[in-house]
Amino acid sequence: MSLRINDVVPDFEAQTNQGTIRFHEWLDDSWAILFSHPKDFTPVCTTEFGAVAKLSDEWKKRGVKVIGISVDGVDDHQGWIGDIESYSSSQVDFPIIADGDLKVAKLFDMLPADAYLPDGRTPADSATVRSVFIIGPDKQLKLSMTYPMTVGRNFGEILRAVDALQTTTSKGVATPVDWTVGEDVIIPPAVSDADAKAKFGEFETIFPYLRKTRLPE
Repeated sequence: MSLRINDVVPDFEAQTNQGTIRFHEWLDDSWAILFSHPKDFTPVCTTEFGAVAKLSDEWKKRGVKVIGISVDGVDDHQGWIGDIESYSSSQVDFPIIADGDLKVAKLFDMLPADAYLPDGRTPADSATVRSVFIIGPDKQLKLSMTYPMTVGRNFGEILRAVDALQTTTSKGVATPVDWTVGEDVIIPPAVSDADAKAKFGEFETIFPYLRKTRLPE
């Protein structure tokens, strides 16, 4: 069965370059991002890992734990980290799961249950392991996205999505297209005008179902 938004994400035990983890225990009560890769020492993924490493302070500012996963072993991860740090001039300070048996990729529905890695495999054999999962403190999946191997992910957009998720969860609002922190938010249609006035103060009514307001700084 596919993993859907608001499902509790699977728990598992796995080896990483930072030691063994139990996923739910590692998550604790934090926001988290799990991002996956089909193979170590691949060009697009190297640039992506570098981008995540450069954003270390931004993840920490938001209380977000980051963890990578690649369908290779810990020894490969350790060697690859050297390339990533050289490319990005940033330290890889987050764990990378070793998923050579495909257990985690299958738990998160990135590969079919009967998938296996053939001898002499290439990244194409695990190409669908190119996903991002944003997980809330309740261990529920809040957002997921999957990219092809040829298209690098936009971690600026993933950071923006985290901001939007944290804001909508804590403030009881929605966010419009391209929203960034500090811009107007949307008052949910289920909230009456009177309740909106009491909760948010002034707001703009564009249509009866589309009302915008600015959150206090």
